Parts: sequence; structure tokens; C-alpha cells
Amino acid sequence: MAENSDVYFIDGMRTPFGRAGEKGMYWNTRADDLVVKAMTGVLERNPGVPGDRIDDVAIAATTQEGDQGLTLGRTGAILAGLPLTVPGFAIDRMCAGALTSVTTMAGSIGYGMYDLALAGGVEHMGRHPLGGGDVDPNPRFLTEKLVSADALNMGITAERLHDRFPELTKERADRYGMLSQRKAQAAYDAGKFQPDLVSVAVRDADGAWGLATEDEGRRPETTMEGLATLKTPFRPHGRVTAGTSSPLTDGATMSLLAGGSAVRELGLTPKMKLVSFAFAGVQPEVMGLGPVPSTEKALKRAGLTIDDIGAFELNEAFAVQVLSLLDHFGIADDDPRVNPWGGAIALGHPLAASGVRLMIQLAAQFAEHPEVRYGLTAMCVGLGQGGSVIWENPHYDGKKK
Repeated sequence: MAENSDVYFIDGMRTPFGRAGEKGMYWNTRADDLVVKAMTGVLERNPGVPGDRIDDVAIAATTQEGDQGLTLGRTGAILAGLPLTVPGFAIDRMCAGALTSVTTMAGSIGYGMYDLALAGGVEHMGRHPLGGGDVDPNPRFLTEKLVSADALNMGITAERLHDRFPELTKERADRYGMLSQRKAQAAYDAGKFQPDLVSVAVRDADGAWGLATEDEGRRPETTMEGLATLKTPFRPHGRVTAGTSSPLTDGATMSLLAGGSAVRELGLTPKMKLVSFAFAGVQPEVMGLGPVPSTEKALKRAGLTIDDIGAFELNEAFAVQVLSLLDHFGIADDDPRVNPWGGAIALGHPLAASGVRLMIQLAAQFAEHPEVRYGLTAMCVGLGQGGSVIWENPHYDGKKK
């Protein structure tokens, strides 16, 4: 009988994130090629892991068609040069795709069935806008009033959070968005992101080749005055703007996970240890609230409270969404533990890829902060869900800073 195992995040890398659309750097790059770049980056950085020992490859995409179709885990593994004995599959939980790739592989490792796995996600929102071209929602959603007609419009769900919680003002959201941009640029200037980015060869409209080396959507020059003048595209006189939303983005992420016996046998150095994870559902109309119940569930399963969490990587789908979670748990808008290098408002949110970006950044926080024992990666999910994963810092030394 296989024995239950601890689960470790060994490493993670990602492509730089590009602005979706014809002017974005990945307009002429295939989604599956982005997957391959992220995968080969992780494998090359971990040469002590034999390719034939990878038990499975889970790759998430929200829109599974075209160059994001064809069972991405399997096709990506073949294209990346892994032995044909390595299987793979595709996964979809909209924005929490890569997060679910990791927790699904973690379950298999934790149960003792797998030793090593690759888990990640991709979204090419330039080629595949949210929902794709062929989505056909069941008419019962509307005729039986199961879901509001606009629940699939994420911007409108964000406006509803402002409605429900008047204390979540536009000014607070604007300030949060501005600080995300500033923190991301400061982290770039300090060289924080660069070690975990895989450069991608790209070709422009004229056929000239270039190299994508950093996230394209950043706007460090953002000011409160500028944010105050932006249109509110989701509602006349609304409160959600482009400055407080994650931009449409292309990119891929990849992580290497391992069980305890593989860590010992191959002499691996884990960056994080998985403590607990949880998913939860909420009304689709207020999907941004999803990470609140999923985080409460994950904390309960770990026997922890929010006070035990010393580092937070929260997906900034919208500023108001992060603020709703911070308010719920009594955390200040500018708490230094939260997204210290900025988040998706500045870096971008290639839907199914984002969960592993959060993990890559948390792992880097852990290395810098041995006084922090536990960290949280959490995100809201379209159609009213939340996903949360709690991690333990292997560098933890018990000393207070």
C-alpha cells in the first residue's frame, strides 16, 4: 500500500505576461508554445529531476479550443520533449485553473500515488477572449433565474461588491490599484521578478523577431488624479475602471511538485510545503467574495487562524475584490504582508495561469522572510467560486523581525 505523503512546491517559473490583442507581444505566439516555454524553464532549472520520473502533467486553460485545446497537459509534455511515457491532462476552473492543477496533483502526491508532477496553466486572451466563441449557456440559467444574465460579466460582479459594501469606496479601490502599480515597478527595479521569468522569442506584425523578457501591461506612472478621470465601462457612473481591474492578458505558468520520498531520494530543496487547500461557492453575481469562504475553510482544515498568516498573495482580479477579503478579515488596505510586489492589476491576469504566479511570488517571499511561517495564495473564480491554498515556509526560523 502506498503511504500518505507531504506535498512540496519545488519550483515554479512563468513566461512574462503580455497585453492581449493585436498590439500585445504574444499576438503571433501560440498558447501551447507558451506552455512549453514555462515547462522547459522549470525542467532546465531542476536538472536533478529525471523527465521519465514525472508522474503526470496538469495544464489548465479556461477556453479549451484552438491552440488551447487538445488536452494541453499531454500535448505540452510531448512538445516540451518529455518522454512519451509521461501522461498529461487538461483542467478548467476558469480563473483558478492553475490553482486547481496544483491541488489536483497535490491530492495524488499526498495519497502516495505520484512522486513528481508538473502543474500549471495558460491563457491567450488575445486569441481566446473570456468565454470563447462557442460557449452556449443553458437557457435554464435565465428562465429559472438560477444566475443573473450579467453574472458572466466579471466587471458587473465587481460593481456589485461596491453596492453591497458602501465602505468599499471608489477612492479606496483607486488607491489600491495605484499602489499595486507602484509596488510592481519597485519589485522590477529591485530585480525580484526576473529570476522566475522565462524569456520567450516573439515575432511582430512585420515578421521581425524579438524577446519578451518582462510583463508588458505595467503602468507605474499611475496617479490618483489620473484614475479619477477613467471611464467606468461596466456601468454608467460606476466605480470599477481599467485602473482598478486586471487587464486582459496572455501568459503561462508552471510548477514542479514532489512528495517527501522524492524530495529525499533526489536531494530536492522545496520552496514551500502545502498545508491545506479549499474551494467554495458563492452567488455568481458576487463572485469576488469567493476567497472569503474558501480561505475560512482552508484555515479551519489547517487548524490555523488568519492571524497565523504572515504573507498573502491574493489575485487582484479587481481592487474591490481584494478589499472585500481584507475587510472581512480585519486587514488594512496597505498591510505590508499583502501582495508586497503588486499583483494582477499591474502584472496581468491570464485567467487559468494566475494561480501559479501567486505561488511563485509567495515562494520568493518565504525565502526573504524566514520569520514568516505560513502564507496564503487565494483567488476569486468566475461563476461564483473561491480557491485558497495555505503553505508553510521551509526557511522558517521562529525569529521575530
